[in-house]
Amino acid sequence: MRFVSLIASAALASTAAARTLDHVRKANMPESNPRSQLLNRQSAPGYGGPATNNTILPQNANTTKFAVDGTAIPDVDFDIGESYAGLLPISDKANSSELYFWFFPSANELAGDEILIWLNGGPGCSSLEGLLQENGPFLWQYGTYKPVKNPYTWVNLTNVVWVEQPAGTGFSQKKGTPSATNEIEVAEQFLGFFKNFVDTFGLHNKKIYITGESYAGYYVPYIADAMHNASDTTYYDVSSILFYDPSTSYGVVQDDIPAVPMVDYWAPLFSFNDTFMDDLHKRADACGYTDFIETAMTFPPNGTLPTPPNVNGDVEGCSLWADVYNAAMLVNPCWDVYQIATTCPILWDVLGFPGSIPYLPDGATIYFNRTDVQKAINAPIGEWDECSNGVLDQSSGGDSSPPSGLSVLPRVIEKNDRTIIGHGMLDFILLVNGTIMMIQNMTWNGAQGFSTPPCEWDNFYVPYHAESSLSTLAGAGDFGNFHTERGLTFCTVDLSGHMVPQYAPAAAYRQLEFLLGRIDNLGERSDFTTQPGFGGNNFNYTGTPTSTNTTMKMF
Repeated sequence: MRFVSLIASAALASTAAARTLDHVRKANMPESNPRSQLLNRQSAPGYGGPATNNTILPQNANTTKFAVDGTAIPDVDFDIGESYAGLLPISDKANSSELYFWFFPSANELAGDEILIWLNGGPGCSSLEGLLQENGPFLWQYGTYKPVKNPYTWVNLTNVVWVEQPAGTGFSQKKGTPSATNEIEVAEQFLGFFKNFVDTFGLHNKKIYITGESYAGYYVPYIADAMHNASDTTYYDVSSILFYDPSTSYGVVQDDIPAVPMVDYWAPLFSFNDTFMDDLHKRADACGYTDFIETAMTFPPNGTLPTPPNVNGDVEGCSLWADVYNAAMLVNPCWDVYQIATTCPILWDVLGFPGSIPYLPDGATIYFNRTDVQKAINAPIGEWDECSNGVLDQSSGGDSSPPSGLSVLPRVIEKNDRTIIGHGMLDFILLVNGTIMMIQNMTWNGAQGFSTPPCEWDNFYVPYHAESSLSTLAGAGDFGNFHTERGLTFCTVDLSGHMVPQYAPAAAYRQLEFLLGRIDNLGERSDFTTQPGFGGNNFNYTGTPTSTNTTMKMF
């Protein structure tokens, strides 16, 4: 079977009532919002909690050196809990480069033999963005007034370390070690750092889970491959990996080729005129993109795919992704390539990068550039950028390694317990159909690609749940589709852009439960493991629009 159109089903989400709807002739709307019944009904998924005299980690000189005072984080008016941060070298050699980390142990009793690594992408983008705006214990997302507790922090489930890497990223320091020029060197340097990290905190013989997003589609599989090859379970007992909206294939496969089908599917969000759309379709045909996607989106595959058209990106008139990007910014100057449903105004961001373009209002400061913040988290004093130049980029020779989907990922899947790829449906920086085409060209565990087409994939279910605050609302219900074959799970995430834990935190939380083996599959209808007894999640129910268990779909 062939599957060409974008594989999404858009869900309607209720929102908190802030004004009456009489002005848009909605006089018969329900008096109360179904979501309001969930507020304060019971506590949200367990927050890791403040630091106490009874620490999670045994204390010694090493833990004291790196300890962070959870009550003294600037602008945070609550205790973020027990954590440790600072720089550790990538080897035992003198003047080695150093990587910055921030480590949060978990109070979850099931986390005792686990350690999870989170890596942002770029290359050169800081994992502190993930900590502060995606899955850390406290959040300060763009457009919001102040930091808040994150009920969907991954620390609720397991021990998590956020690492800025390769050296030169964020606070991480390039020193005497030559800069990494490929993923083999990136992985080698990371393993050297991680050995020092394990020794420092006594984390030997732990099951390791490696996660990330975007360019971490390179980092995660290559680091997992290096850990498997090390054959050292004292330090590198990697179990499973999870990465979101990843860079895993040729650029043209992940942007130009699937660009026009995505614009067709989400046409109202782009609002292009007919003349431009006709031109896009003609050029997609002329460039060979239409034929390629027809062949690539075949289930099961008919054989290894040919080299993609315009694989070097040098064919005149075939840069359709860039043309869509530029046109979208003309129509909607606040359009966000990371989440295409974004409209004006541009929101301010404490990290200075709220969307397609950097933006910081006059008088605002970058949070991690503040000296008081740097001192509080044991970071070196100096300039910090969310995304740093000179890390595996063209100015430093680029990354000479092939994408993971064309190299190491198949054998990593074969060695892992679980491999999960999640993809936000509203992401235009790396498109969902590009990732599916990568999968269909990949051979692992004795067969090529998925045999089952997306129209037959199962519903991805996110449990209904209590909400602790209007500042951290998260969607629930049928939230995408997933499929598992031969150790690989692929899952689409509705209503999410590029950074899934940011846009769909409850969905990412559920995927982490699956990664850790706390649930059997992503279609399981049960409560969050950290919020048992909520009710309404163990059966498929469709009720009136005021029912808290209703899932509404728009086709």
